[in-house]
Amino acid sequence: AWGDTRSADGTVTIVQPHGKLDAATYTELIDRVRKLMMEGAGDFLIDLGDVPFISSAGLMAVQSVALMLRGERPPESKAEWSPAKSTDRNRAGGMQKHVKLLNLQPDVKETFDKAGFLQFFELFTDLQEAVRSF
Repeated sequence: AWGDTRSADGTVTIVQPHGKLDAATYTELIDRVRKLMMEGAGDFLIDLGDVPFISSAGLMAVQSVALMLRGERPPESKAEWSPAKSTDRNRAGGMQKHVKLLNLQPDVKETFDKAGFLQFFELFTDLQEAVRSF
């Protein structure tokens, strides 16, 4: 089950996946954000506090969200995606303005770091501070 909420001022959508973000679940994040975007959401805070593990498929999902929010086409499949290509696309887009990350557990943070993603995503541990940063 997922929890999606809006910030107090209604400007930021907080998406909260629960459990592993991997090959079995990564499309849920992409589909959920796509649906929320169609409903008018534009700034997203992904709360990973209840995600103990993220695989390369999970990283692809986060990358896909960032690309969609920049108006770019995300990869159609895992076969079309690689961390190296993602790092290049992230570098081209710079620091993400419309998607930020909250409450990364140590193993998840390490996975983001190894993939070279930490330089492109702002990380927060305080919800109010994260919401104010948009």
